[in-house]
Amino acid sequence: MKTIIENSLKNSSNYSEYRAKVSKLLGEGKSSGNEQSDDLLHYSQLNEVRMNRLDKTLVVPEEVKVRLGKLKNKYTWLVLAEGWCGDAAQVLPIINKMDEVVANVDLRIVFRDENDPLMQEFLSNGARSIPKLIIINAENHDVLAAWGARPEGATRLIKEFKAKFGVVNEIAKAELQKWYLHDKGLSTMDEISKIMLTLE
Repeated sequence: MKTIIENSLKNSSNYSEYRAKVSKLLGEGKSSGNEQSDDLLHYSQLNEVRMNRLDKTLVVPEEVKVRLGKLKNKYTWLVLAEGWCGDAAQVLPIINKMDEVVANVDLRIVFRDENDPLMQEFLSNGARSIPKLIIINAENHDVLAAWGARPEGATRLIKEFKAKFGVVNEIAKAELQKWYLHDKGLSTMDEISKIMLTLE
């Protein structure tokens, strides 16, 4: 596991580098990842707009800043993501905002399809669901916890929709985006900051 983590960290980008890579691909008419399609390109373009908006509007609440301010150890937050993923587009800007307010956390991002050995270690019920946040001790690269792919409220929404209609379709995806918009990142910040406090 440690070798997989270390190899993934070597391939990783910071947030602005990740955004630049996805933007460059979009400029070439491509999405990130192994698969290319009109749908994935369309989702990637939508996500670019979403992330730009979230980068400008998201605010870390005082209570989350206080929690993160209590961290004494150094951590790496390693996130698996792709540019076409709607959940990653909602969650990554939130994680980045949290990273900006705490000195001893270093955010690193890798593309899922380029890092399959890492993804295989962090499946969600057997699925390659992203984003997946892996919380690592920065000194010795031990994995301490993982979070994702969605905050609990968003996970519940999708589960209930699937139970009722048997599929996760465009209507479900639209409902999910509305949930994220209404939540303003608060659930994600709350859940991750609470996990961090348990590690101290």
